[in-house]
Amino acid sequence: MQSVNIICIGKLKEKYLADAIKEYSTRLTPFCKFSIIELDEYRLPDKPSEAQIKICLEEEGKKILSKISKNSFVVPMCIEGKIISSEELSNLVADAGVMGKSTIDFVIGGSFGLSDEVKKRGDFRLSMGRMTFPHQLARVMLCEQVYRAFQIMTGGKYHK
Repeated sequence: MQSVNIICIGKLKEKYLADAIKEYSTRLTPFCKFSIIELDEYRLPDKPSEAQIKICLEEEGKKILSKISKNSFVVPMCIEGKIISSEELSNLVADAGVMGKSTIDFVIGGSFGLSDEVKKRGDFRLSMGRMTFPHQLARVMLCEQVYRAFQIMTGGKYHK
């Protein structure tokens, strides 16, 4: 069975978002081993300098990379990533398995994004679009899309 992880910086604060993630986690159980790996965000002052932001990205990047296994198919979520359809995401998930990747790690960075090292480790950079979403909401949206991807793969009725 394929494993799917969402590795993210920061913890969910709102109960309604945590409830949504719990619902999609339950729905994903028949399709994959699903987990959310929350990592502590690097603390910055209210108005950080560029140098402080760079250090933040590097430190958060180290934490993220420590959670990715050598044989994972890694999908950094970043603004410069490719915008794809739900069907294309389903194909991406299926293709990872065909390539012998038993684990897919989706990565959501902190408020300043992802380090270059994390992006370089990625096998496919993915964007949710040109709009900006709160990272916590993006996590829920990604969970829904992963569930939809498995529904598409298996011919389920969820995707219309």
